[in-house]
Amino acid sequence: MINLTQLNGEAIVVNAELIALIEARPDTIITLTSGTRLTVREPIPDIIERVVDYRRRVLTPLRGLV
Repeated sequence: MINLTQLNGEAIVVNAELIALIEARPDTIITLTSGTRLTVREPIPDIIERVVDYRRRVLTPLRGLV
């Protein structure tokens, strides 16, 4: 899960595993695998960094099992 901010300033938490597409038009629009679209304040590079950090936290414990 990653923390993001909607345009109205409301904090939201998004399941990073469900992100299908991120667009800059000029607002950042996230499309989830369900088709739901979210408009957020964060630019694309920040979202990518948060997703990568999330994946690191989730996958690092599993590396010891391989």
